[in-house]
Amino acid sequence: MKVLFRILITAVLVVILSHLMPGVHVESFVKAIYVAIVLGLLNLFIKPILVILTLPITFITLGLFLLIINAILILICDNIVGGFRVDSFLTALLFSVILSVSQSLMYALFGEAK
Repeated sequence: MKVLFRILITAVLVVILSHLMPGVHVESFVKAIYVAIVLGLLNLFIKPILVILTLPITFITLGLFLLIINAILILICDNIVGGFRVDSFLTALLFSVILSVSQSLMYALFGEAK
């Protein structure tokens, strides 16, 4: 139930951000649910591998390289999910930062904090 709630929150935030940010496009709420599921799976399986592979550069940049990894995951999601498009790397970077912050706020607001 907790996972379903997180997917719905992420999907709603993706739709809201797509309306507010130029360069992020989602066709429908169903596509936003697909984006939330794919992002969750990418964060579960691919992100740990990327973090381990880029550990030295992450250490040198004091963790800021993790923002780049998040943007790369958004661009991978862009390639996987039809109906979801991000125009540039900079847009993906900004989208990932805003999505992460807004997810944290929503989870804290609804009592679903990690």
